[in-house]
Amino acid sequence: MPVAGIRPGAPDQPADLVVRNAKVHTNDPRRPHASAVAVRDGLITAVGADADVVPLVGPDTRVVDALGRRAVPGLNDAHLHVIRGGLNYVLELRWDGVPTLRQALAMLRVQAEATPPGQWVRVVGGWSADQFAERRLPTLDELNAAAPDTPVFVLHLYQSALLNRAALRAAGFTRDTPNPRGGQIVRGHDGEPTGLLIAAPGALLLYSTLAKAPMLDEAHQAGSTRHFLRELNRFGLTSAIDAAGGFQSFPENYATVMELARQGQLTLRIAYHLFPQTAGQELDDLARWVATVRPGDGDAWLRLNGAGENLTWAAADFENFTEPRPQLGAYESEFEKAVRLLMEHGWGFRLHASYDETIRRDLAVFEKLAADGLFPHGNRWLFDHAETVSPDSLDRIAALGGAVSVQNRMSFQGEAFVSRYGAPAAAEAPPLRAMLDRGLTVAGGTDATRVSSYNPWVALHWLVSGRAISGRRLAAEHNRLSREQALELYTLGGARLTGEDDVKGRLTVGSYADLAVLSADYFTVPEPDIPHIESVLTVVGGRIVHGAQEHQGLAPELPAVAPSWSPVTRFGGYHATPAPSLAGVRQADRVVEAAAASGEQLAWREARGLAVPGQSAAPLDPCFF
Repeated sequence: MPVAGIRPGAPDQPADLVVRNAKVHTNDPRRPHASAVAVRDGLITAVGADADVVPLVGPDTRVVDALGRRAVPGLNDAHLHVIRGGLNYVLELRWDGVPTLRQALAMLRVQAEATPPGQWVRVVGGWSADQFAERRLPTLDELNAAAPDTPVFVLHLYQSALLNRAALRAAGFTRDTPNPRGGQIVRGHDGEPTGLLIAAPGALLLYSTLAKAPMLDEAHQAGSTRHFLRELNRFGLTSAIDAAGGFQSFPENYATVMELARQGQLTLRIAYHLFPQTAGQELDDLARWVATVRPGDGDAWLRLNGAGENLTWAAADFENFTEPRPQLGAYESEFEKAVRLLMEHGWGFRLHASYDETIRRDLAVFEKLAADGLFPHGNRWLFDHAETVSPDSLDRIAALGGAVSVQNRMSFQGEAFVSRYGAPAAAEAPPLRAMLDRGLTVAGGTDATRVSSYNPWVALHWLVSGRAISGRRLAAEHNRLSREQALELYTLGGARLTGEDDVKGRLTVGSYADLAVLSADYFTVPEPDIPHIESVLTVVGGRIVHGAQEHQGLAPELPAVAPSWSPVTRFGGYHATPAPSLAGVRQADRVVEAAAASGEQLAWREARGLAVPGQSAAPLDPCFF
């Protein structure tokens, strides 16, 4: 697109893309600010003033005027279940960002009417009752009234699931269905299941029930994943580390992203982990994997990063803050074998651990292996979550060469955490400042899609404000980050966990051309506006993968969402609402628009002889007589 002030020349190495007239935050202390970025062959070739990139503009260079907006390095979610989320995205009704339960139920009612027989309506993560004006969950009666015949499954965090009567039938729950270990099927006085499932404390009952719903075929899984990646691009995400998870088997459930990578259709860089799925067979899985693949295998778009977030099922704690801390049995023997196997073969790993009790037990195993020279050993390893990690444990993590990946689960589960452990404990959950003060590598993420929303700006808001989505401030002032620090966790932090911080997380010459131009200036908007930021231009590897507002249409069109009854066709993904600081401005704009419309209407009447010019008293339109 031609832009004033840029005249094409004939440089020896012309840029493929130039983004100019931006307020560029580079994340590079040597040159923290710029106004233009030039890209060639997927890499940044120049960062500086607009005049600095003029010599790189050739006849075929695409020049994009950022219109003075803020540009930042592409965001990197360090803990996102992107592979699993992509396979199911078009099947899910997202309540992420929906402000009222009334609206959420209306969406469910519409979707139930559109969903064909045999399919389910699923609301799976990204929301909490605390976000609704009503401050409550839907009732089972409301679900049955909204969808009397279509199965409905509503997952609420890692705490519970609600099923309507049709879903109970489809899932096969009867009065004779026993409670599984770690879960409860709530029953009425007549012994029949009511539709409420409780994680007590584990979420296996919830996930195994969801797994009974119909799945997409391979072709639709590819389309679903492409639309999910585009939805992530909408918020400026350019990279993610997939944390694997339950019901995500390798290689079967990885086939879709691998095929999209082969076809060059990924719009998000993915570093993935491998998670043993069957209790009792974990060591066999790990031994097979270390013998066939190595961390780093792949390319800049899709690469293996290690094992986890579980290595053995017995060592995993649970994160249902409405329940007491889980009392784990003895697991150290098999866990030690798994860790030794990985470390001896040069594999890194990540470990799900919400509680310091679990972290201390894991660290004792690592310290035992340190006597054999396996820690620190150069392998990248980390704890995920760590809401209640102690100062002593942080010191031990640092000594063993570990890192920490934190997520904004407290945005969604903070009220439950306060109810169980108290406000003083929530003020330090997790202890971000203590981690950074020890020089630990700390990365930011969401743990989407089954608890938190995938919107990274909700997570960045939590890092900066310490507030849950209920509006309650949880984190102590000393445990909150500056906006620059929070952004570093969400860019360079993730790059350090994958060993890519030399090419990712900064806008510098030689780095990947991954950047986002934002709808509002993250560094200056009022704090409550941060969750409402989106990207208006997302670039990954020099390719424009998302464009909105003035840049609408610059990204290639995706095939239509399929199946046609998908909730995404009606409601999209994350539900955007106006930023609080703009609410009054928008109201004033509506008044101006109404006045303008009134003036246009008057002119229309005058042109047709239905009104007298200069007189506005009597309505002369025929419909008033």
